[in-house]
Formats: sequence, structure tokens, C-alpha cells
Amino acid sequence: MSLPRLIRRLGICLLALIPVAAIPARAAPEHGIAMYGRPALPPDFVSLPYVNPDAPKGGRIVFGEPGGFDSLNPWILKGTAPWGVGIHTVETLMGRSIDEPFTLYGLLAESVETDEDRNWVEFTLRPGARFSDGSPVTIEDVMWSYQTLGTLGHPRYRTAWAKVARMEQTGPRSVRFTFDAPDRELALLMGMRPILKKAQWAGKDFAESSLEVPIGSGPYVVADFQPGRYIIFRRNPDYWGRDLAFNRGQHNFDEIRYDYFGDGDVTFQAFTAGETTTFRETNASKWLTRYDFPAIRAGEVVKSEIPNQRPSGITGLVMNTRNPLFADWRVREAMILAFNFEFINQTLNGGTEPRITSYFSNSVLGMEPGPARGRVAELLAPFADSLPPGAIDGYALPVGDPARPVVRGNVRKALKLLAEAGWTIRDGVLKDAGGAPFTFEILLASGATETQTIANIYVEALKPLGIFPTLSSVDSAQYRERTNNYQFDMTWYQRALSLSPGNEQLLYWGAAGVTEPGSRNWMGMNSPAAEAMVAAMLASRSQEDFIAATRALDRILTAGRYVIPVWFSRVSRLAHSRHLHYPERIPLYGDWPGFQPEVWWYEE
Repeated sequence: MSLPRLIRRLGICLLALIPVAAIPARAAPEHGIAMYGRPALPPDFVSLPYVNPDAPKGGRIVFGEPGGFDSLNPWILKGTAPWGVGIHTVETLMGRSIDEPFTLYGLLAESVETDEDRNWVEFTLRPGARFSDGSPVTIEDVMWSYQTLGTLGHPRYRTAWAKVARMEQTGPRSVRFTFDAPDRELALLMGMRPILKKAQWAGKDFAESSLEVPIGSGPYVVADFQPGRYIIFRRNPDYWGRDLAFNRGQHNFDEIRYDYFGDGDVTFQAFTAGETTTFRETNASKWLTRYDFPAIRAGEVVKSEIPNQRPSGITGLVMNTRNPLFADWRVREAMILAFNFEFINQTLNGGTEPRITSYFSNSVLGMEPGPARGRVAELLAPFADSLPPGAIDGYALPVGDPARPVVRGNVRKALKLLAEAGWTIRDGVLKDAGGAPFTFEILLASGATETQTIANIYVEALKPLGIFPTLSSVDSAQYRERTNNYQFDMTWYQRALSLSPGNEQLLYWGAAGVTEPGSRNWMGMNSPAAEAMVAAMLASRSQEDFIAATRALDRILTAGRYVIPVWFSRVSRLAHSRHLHYPERIPLYGDWPGFQPEVWWYEE
């Protein structure tokens, strides 16, 4: 059954339970919208709760980034654009609070309106909204942006756009989107698309990579750049939205600069030399051992740990099931058994970091241990015959040994599974019945020293299985090209997941990504059960149903054994200049997009 039909069927079943007379035709325009319930902040809120509303303006922050860039268009598949272009120079109709699971407040839009079933959503622009060149943001710009992104933009925009049955201007400053499938998240997603200036793109191919500076309505403009070396954003003194309550205490730096370096080690060296002013440390052991350079001792650089309450997400080595070698779950389980997490964690982190046990672990959305129960079991039951072992009965990752690199018991289990899948060791090499060796490539981005270390340890651990993979490191452009087109056997994979998963899950795990370039479905999974769980998530009318559907999806993903997971951290570790400050009140999502640099400020 196709996904749209699944969504419609689930939606019809849910709607049948609701008395028609109880559903109003429409609601009044609101200042915000939440996925469930009402926004936490009232219409007259004065600032977001996690900002310093009186933060001083001025100064600058300098980031160091590994790699480079060759484009200033981050909204398409081609090219590599700086992260900052999409977050500093353009805006969306609604802005997200990172202190609530999924709530939006008016930004370019002064109000949002929808019906009880969220079959449609309507936004009304603020009359004073302006692009950085002084021209007004119009409904024509909005409609062109949505149409262009949905048809020519990056694949991440297409899933939601495909569910829009009609887009129409309903007033001088109003636009309405009507949907063709039950999906309660769409009313929010329609408020989160970047609004671009239509006139700038007249006669140009939007889908082609370009170094033309985009004209946006955001608080910053691109002041200077050299491709692959640096880009500077300067705060726009005429920014139209500087007095909005949503923006109070945000966008405090006069200048935001990103410098690009060859790899992570060089980026760190630049930070210790004072060339950059902030550095995000991802290695717990290094956080404890290598921060003793002169600027730390002099008090010019300080260390901050930012806690968060978001899901672990998934990070590790992903197996591409488009390669027949990894199509069998028994082979993938054998690969997981050979990976001694405890030894690697001890070697790299001193054993301090917790392992990722499922995609949504560390949150209420994560699967519970043991067999599926209640609503989760009900959702999975129709797909029982096609689910991987453990999805319903329960699945847990194997336990390793921190004291030795190879765990013999796990090797024996792995060899047994490989034999069942048709692979046996002959002359010290794992081969199939025809004598072809079990060999594959592990693709890594150059300069990723930690992942290189992990991969090297793993390669050694595979030798007792008669497996001898090759390691390949390529530059960032080649890595992007190969992963966008799934030209790898195994590679490093990282997906941050939020407390409000929705349509983006189809980009991550949907069947269309098996062949469509640029999706996040690097593992190539094709699971009607997973798509049905996403459909159930999108049709959920209660938090309880949403949690159950997400836990069911988590079981399918984890038991699918697509990724060999490593660790996550409950804190973000940021070293930074003593002149850089952040609010005492840490938001729910912690160090998430919208935190640094947005709510930070500079003080002497």
C-alpha cells in the first residue's frame, strides 16, 4: 500500500471517531501554533524564555569549520554552501522556539490560522516585513519560494510540498495552503520554508549552484567571502524585525565569521592560536586532556557544558543495503557483533560516553526494552511477517569488553550468522559458495580523525571473521557527491533527531530515497512498516498516539540493524572566548540550531 493511501486510511479511521458537529469550520488567527495543545507563550509575550532580553549588541564571534564551500545556495542539492547563509540571511513565516517540542511563533507572518483538522493553514504577512535591499516581502515572494523549493529545491522540501493540493492568495498579505492528506504537521511545516526574493532569481536556473549572494529578510547580510576560505555576515542596522518580541535578545553580534580549515585538527589548532573564538568539542576524552593551552590557563578561553533533553539520534557506521552484501539482516548483525563498542569507547573516551541504544533513545520517544506492548504492539502487528527479528519481541545491541579489542563470544555468534547467510572462512578469507570474498570499502571524509580511529580499530576486529575491508578518505566535495548518490558500501552516518519527528522521517527512511539522490536514507531501507509508522505519527491527534507510533518506528529502525551505533552525549562541550556569553536559562533542546550564535552576546 502506498504511503498516501496509508495516511488517508489512518486519517479516515481517526476522523470517524470525532463527531462532525464538534469540529468548528475554522479557528481565529493566532500568534503561534503548536503540534499538540497550545503554544506555551501568550500573544503578548515580550521575549523567548531562554534569551537575555537585555543582551548588549556588538562584537563578533568567529567559528572554525572543516572543509570549504563552493556555493551560496544552501537550498538545492548541487554544491556545498556555508551553513550560515541559510540561518542568518533569510527568514521563514514562523520562528521556532527551541524550548518547546514543536511550537512556532510569528516571524515574517503576524498570524497563523487553521481548522480543527488542519486540512489547511493560512498565514498573514506583517506589513513591515522587508528584504535587506529595502523592498517589501510580498505574498508573490512567498508563493514563488514555496513553488520553487518544492519543485526545484533540495529533496528535503519535496515531501511536504507533494501533499499541498492548492496554494492561493486570500488577501493582500495572506496565503493559504490546502492539503490533500491527513497530516497534522503540515500546518507547521508550511511556516518553516525560507522566503526568497523572487525578482532576484528572474531568468536564472535556481537548481544550479551559484556564488551570487542571496537577498533575504534576515538580521544579517553577507559582507564578504572567499570561496572555501571564509564568509562574513554583518548585522543589518536596518533590519525590519529587530523590535519583534520573538527577536528580542537574539542576533546580538555585529559580525559573525566562519573560517574554513583543512580538517578538524587544524580547526582546533586555529582555535588555540586565537584565530577563532569558539570551538565545539565532540570527544569527551579530549575535553578532559587537551584543554591546557596558554589561553585556557590565562582565563582568556573558558569551557562550558550545555545540557540538553533531546533524543540521542543515530551516529555510527551505516551499511548500504543497495549493495547485496549488506541486504541480509544476518550479515548486518554480524557486522554489529564484530564492533566492540566498549573497547572503542574506553580507548577514545575513557569509557565515559553512553551508547546509542536506539534512534530515539534518551527520550520519551525511544523504544522500551523487551517485547512491544499496548498500542506499539498493535501498530506493528499487521507487519509482523515482514519485520526483522527483534522488532516486536525486543532487540538489544551486543555487549563488548573494554579490556580487549576482540570478543571471542561475539565472533562465534557472528560466524554462525554469516554461515547461515552463505559465508564461510576458507584459507583465512570469508567467501561465498562461489568463492567470492566478502570485501567492501569504508568511505570516510578526509580530516575526520576520530572516525578514522574508530574505523581502524574496527578493521582490525573484522580480521578474525576473514573480512579485510579497505579504508578510503576523500575530500568534502567528493564525499558529498558520493553519499548524495549512495556510491559507498559503508560510511560514517549522523542524524540528529528532535522531540517532534514528522515528515522529515520520510526523507530519512522512506522508500523513495532508495533511488532518489540526496535523501538521508543512506542505508537504502525499503520498509512499508516504517512508512506506516510515519503515517501514524502524522495522523496522531494525541501525544499518546504520537509517542506510540514513534516508539514503533524506533523498533523497526533499530532492529533493522542498518547502523553500527557509537555514543551520544547528554551535554554539548563548547570552549569559547571569555568575552562570549550565553543566558543562564538553557532551552529544552540545549545547543541546537537557534542557540549559538543566536542568543549569545559579546562583553568586554
